[in-house]
Order: sequence, then structure tokens, then C-alpha cells
Amino acid sequence: MSGVRRFAQWGLWFGGALVLLAAVLIGVDVLMRKFLARSIGGADELAGYALAIGTTWGLGAALLDRAHIRIDSLYVLFPQKLRLALDLVALILLVGFFAMTGWHGLGVVAQSWTSGSRSQSALETPTVIPQVLWIGGLAAFVAIGVILLVDAIRIMVSGDLRGAARLISTRSAEEEVEDEIRDLKDRRQREGNG
Repeated sequence: MSGVRRFAQWGLWFGGALVLLAAVLIGVDVLMRKFLARSIGGADELAGYALAIGTTWGLGAALLDRAHIRIDSLYVLFPQKLRLALDLVALILLVGFFAMTGWHGLGVVAQSWTSGSRSQSALETPTVIPQVLWIGGLAAFVAIGVILLVDAIRIMVSGDLRGAARLISTRSAEEEVEDEIRDLKDRRQREGNG
């Protein structure tokens, strides 16, 4: 799993960098419109591509960090075995949904490729380029999800329910507090060394 986590972290940085670049591009475009009465042209199109691609590449890291939003009002009241069963079902449905999205997206990419589709903006971007990057992010997420699912099942079969819960269950309030305390200690240690 450490290699998977490194790959997911790389995807997160890549996606975050794209979204940051999109924000900078939009900011520059707004300033140019305000003060120079000119526009970059296509900034909104590029920002849209960056947001879609960046989001898909960040999904895997969010899954591994258990950062996807869940409503767990009743969930915390269930016994651990039922919670784990629900977590497995949720993981299967989440990964399955994105796998179907990616499968149908492949058809769109194939059509864009064969027809040589371009965006209808002044940039005339070949649509296959952002689509392939988007599909790549979805494929990475699905692969990470399948690996996580297999690992969780392996851990559950070995009898380590707590370990499986740390892998796929929602983060408990205690885990959140422990993470915050660890981050605070790390920050203080860095400040003391700096």
C-alpha cells in the first residue's frame, strides 16, 4: 500500500497544481480585463479542464485518507461488523460508479479521437487531450479503489476488524483529534528547530 499511497499523493499534487494554475490564470484574466481592457481568451475553458482533471487525480488520495464526505449520523450507532459491511458496500458502489463513468467516458474519448473534435472556443483545443487526462485520473482512482478493497477484505479475513476499519471506515472523532495533536506537535518541533 505504500507505493499506492505515494502514487495517490503524486496525483493529489498534480491535481492541486492544476487547480492552482487555473486560479492564477483566472485571476490574471480578471485583472487584465479590469485594468487593460483585454482578455487572455480561453482562460475559462482552460480552468474548466484543469478543474475536471485536477479533481479526478485527487480522488485517490482522498479515498486513502478517508476524506470523502459521508453522512454518518446513524452509522456510529451500529455494531462494528455492520459498519464494516456498510463500508465495503459503500466502497464497492463508489468505485463502481466511477468505473462506469470512466467506461462511458472512454466512448467519448474514442469519438473525439476519430472525429478530431476541437473545442468551440478561440483556442480550438483538441478535446481528446483534456479527456485523456481526465480518464487517466478516473482510471487511477478506480485502480486505487480496487487495491484498497482487496486489501481491506484481506485484513478482514485475517480477523483484524480494527485494522480494516482504519483502512476504509469513516474517520472517528478520536482519530481527527489524534491527527490534529500530531500535526500541532510536528509544527512546534519544526518551529523549535527553525
